[in-house]
Amino acid sequence: MDEKQDRKQSAAMSFGEQAEAYLESRVHRTGNDLDQLVEWVGTADRALDVATGAGHTAGALLEADTDSVVATDIAPEMITTTKREFPDVAGVVCDAEQLPFASGSFDAVTCRIAAHHFPDPEAFLGEVARVLEPGGTFAFEDNVAPDSDTLDEFLNKIETIRDPTHVRSHRASDWFSWLTKVGFTIDDSRVVTKTLNFDEWVENVDTSVERQERLRAAFDDRPSDATETFEIVESDGDVVSFANLKLLVQATL
Repeated sequence: MDEKQDRKQSAAMSFGEQAEAYLESRVHRTGNDLDQLVEWVGTADRALDVATGAGHTAGALLEADTDSVVATDIAPEMITTTKREFPDVAGVVCDAEQLPFASGSFDAVTCRIAAHHFPDPEAFLGEVARVLEPGGTFAFEDNVAPDSDTLDEFLNKIETIRDPTHVRSHRASDWFSWLTKVGFTIDDSRVVTKTLNFDEWVENVDTSVERQERLRAAFDDRPSDATETFEIVESDGDVVSFANLKLLVQATL
């Protein structure tokens, strides 16, 4: 098994174990970011939600009167959870970089807070472009890194310590370049911050005690400008919360 496939198999196993935690996760369950993605898609006829997790985006699309929604995830347990919670969503277990659908099958595609786990983001975007019909909408969100090399390194370090299935939080400029390369026109975009409770962030992926200790050490040793950029809040020397940077993009083919 090559490195990419090994990463994907590890991610599928890890996320399968955390399906219920993701269902209850405040970050994934609600938010203005979720509302924005759904608004950008509008009343699509045939929508695909890639790497659906516990199905929050797919369910929100149905609630917004999208006629039919297909949700995919590499973890079978995530699809089982999605189907249980949102019975009208069609679920498919598959790789985000190898979508098992005919070209032009959908008029809208969404992907929310997942692509930092994909080993080959350009392959993923190529697949999104392939399964979208001409004129179709792609509503995308993911964690992104600042342009500063030092802060980029710090962010990806703490994300990998917390969750070894994390591949990389890319920069917004990378996503813009890749989207354009596969034929998308970027209609709207923004980078927003979302405050994360530190303990909840750690518990969502059942971070081991050893990794928690490494996380706290990494925060203690953070670059001087990380406190302001990531809005890090501490109490009695412990991290209480910090802000994640998220890129939201509406693009058409």
